Amino acid sequence: MKAILQRVASASVTVDTHLVSSIGKGVLVFAAVAPDDTLSEVESMASKVLKLRMWPDEAGGTWKRSVVDIAGEVLCVSQFTLLAQTKKGSKPDFHGAAGGDKARELYNLFVDKVKEIYQHEKVKNGVFQAMMQVELVNDGPVGVDYRCDDGEVTLEIQTNPPKKAEAKPDPSKDEKEEASKGFEMPAELLE
Repeated sequence: MKAILQRVASASVTVDTHLVSSIGKGVLVFAAVAPDDTLSEVESMASKVLKLRMWPDEAGGTWKRSVVDIAGEVLCVSQFTLLAQTKKGSKPDFHGAAGGDKARELYNLFVDKVKEIYQHEKVKNGVFQAMMQVELVNDGPVGVDYRCDDGEVTLEIQTNPPKKAEAKPDPSKDEKEEASKGFEMPAELLE
């Protein structure tokens, strides 16, 4: 499971010009489910989302308070594209994301777990597999990338820019054609 957390002053989700959910000060969570994810990853991620210290305390100490500590709100948005692979070619590969039924089940369990651990009325949700317009007023800006593997959540912080990659030879025409045949978007992800 992977999540991007954005500390926000406000955020909202609109589908087909209808406002679905909105929050004030809190966390906007973009979440994606991987094929091997289980209830263990869901529970671990829900707990970490609520415990992550993204706000200063009253004395000005940075990274001291969580969304729970500030009595903030949480807006969860499903986003399978977080698990895209883009190492080859210019077209994203979504094989790293779980298929529709499993993704829906685990994503809904994730949202339910966040509600269970925190205050139900302070946790909002987007619409699974819908084309959503997500608006946010980023506070900071502060954004954190979480990945959950085998029930463990790790924080990924890149402090050094990537080194320039060595030039690779241009693939042959046959290799390009073969690569372009490799991926088709699953129908359930397009619904």
